[in-house]
Amino acid sequence: MAEPLNRRDLLRLTSGAVVSSAAFTVGIVGAPAASAAHDPSAETISEAGADRTRPVRQLRAMWIAAVENIDYPSKPGLSAEEQKKEFLAWLDLAQELRLNAVISQVRPTADAFWPSDLEPFSHWLTGEQGKDPGYDPLAFQVRAAHARNLEFHAWFNPFRVAQHDDPSALVADHPARVHPDWVFAYGKKLYYNPGLPAVRSFVQDAMMDAVTRYDIDAVHFDDYFYPYPVDGEELPDADAFAQYGAGQSVEDWRRQNITLLTEEMGTRIKTEKPWVKFGVSPFGIWRNQSSDPRGSATSGSGSYETVYADTLDWVKKGLVDYICPQIYWEIGHPAADYAELTSWWCEQVKDTNVSLFIGQAVYKSTSGEFGAAELTEHLTFNRSYPSVDGDAFFSAKDLRSDTAGAVTAMVKQHYSTPALVPEMPHLKGTTPSAPVGVQVSAKGDAAVLSWNRASAKGATSFAIWRLPAGQADGAALGDGRNLLATVRADDRGGRQTLTLTGSAPVRGTFVVTALDRLWNQSAPSRPVRI
Repeated sequence: MAEPLNRRDLLRLTSGAVVSSAAFTVGIVGAPAASAAHDPSAETISEAGADRTRPVRQLRAMWIAAVENIDYPSKPGLSAEEQKKEFLAWLDLAQELRLNAVISQVRPTADAFWPSDLEPFSHWLTGEQGKDPGYDPLAFQVRAAHARNLEFHAWFNPFRVAQHDDPSALVADHPARVHPDWVFAYGKKLYYNPGLPAVRSFVQDAMMDAVTRYDIDAVHFDDYFYPYPVDGEELPDADAFAQYGAGQSVEDWRRQNITLLTEEMGTRIKTEKPWVKFGVSPFGIWRNQSSDPRGSATSGSGSYETVYADTLDWVKKGLVDYICPQIYWEIGHPAADYAELTSWWCEQVKDTNVSLFIGQAVYKSTSGEFGAAELTEHLTFNRSYPSVDGDAFFSAKDLRSDTAGAVTAMVKQHYSTPALVPEMPHLKGTTPSAPVGVQVSAKGDAAVLSWNRASAKGATSFAIWRLPAGQADGAALGDGRNLLATVRADDRGGRQTLTLTGSAPVRGTFVVTALDRLWNQSAPSRPVRI
């Protein structure tokens, strides 16, 4: 994921709502860049056409890649203010596309986007590993995303140390130099050895530092565990295997190492913060049927053999809260059919607590590898599979460029209104109290809503709905056409106010619901009408 050029050859290995104020804007329409100083008590929402088939709950996420400066920051060495401005622009884009989550890479190469005592500041920030960028990027990113009511998934790469193979090029106190026995070179890059218990413990400590200190919503791994194979090279882990292999085949031992990382990390996350989700975005193929009857009807390389990630085992054991396979091929692809793989993954998550999101290759639309309609067809196909709880798009820069118009077409057909993030009932959040004191008044063509923020105990955000004539609340809140907007709760208490605007006068019957940080929804408020 962090290196999309590799992905292109892996088969060889292989009415929409706008929320705005003077400082804050969400929506598909053009809008000024947002400010970190956001006042959620005075927001504006404008509405457009409605999508008659979109579900109410659906993850809509984009990856923001830092390695090689793919998305953010655009180059190393920008000032703190320039970096902040760039990140806010990505959040503006997320809002314009009516997304509800960002997956931001904060530990790309055994380095940190926050002041860590365990690892140096990332050179992707400043161009110099260990150099303080002048602010806390992770703290800024989390605050800015939450101000826009976007979930923040912190994306970590566990074992990748450097995009080169020279340990002396690392900062002097880098753990990989302090512990040279932890590291091996492979494919002209440096990696921590997953077969060493000390390594697995350390990389967990490094990532848990961010989990403990920051208000993230999820921990996210992509598909980089053991490195992808390089022709003519063997993984240099024979000594570790001799010490820790315990009679297994080397392949099974490597898979066990990655499963141990996943299981141990999940346990530590839930012990520290039970509400923080843990998700993995593996390569789209687990195994082919030709290798395992449980596999998919495909003929590409699978994560089981290639990077030693037994992702099916993780799903069946519930080691993760969500799985987001990178199904980066078109419908009908001869070796890896999108339709076959999506259907296969739906079968695997049945009768589990694991949510299924689909990783979408927007870069293939930008490059011309996909036709302009392919992304839209993927989401249309997903509608027939209720187990698909949403999508994540790689990557941010391709969503922005949209050279073939594929993103615009997809948003028009599938994202014309906002969506709530899907619940994860096994995480057992606390359903908030229903908002009370909701009032509405006309102001020209606009409708001004306000409610008693403090009455909705446990609320992290609110959803605003318009009820169709003659439709009961229960049915209305299950229909995506009726959701006008979501907004982050104003933590100052008192009353919260929003203004609904549109090209035609905004009229009707409105209710407000409260949601906790896991998106459990309250009963609706008392209806109010203009």
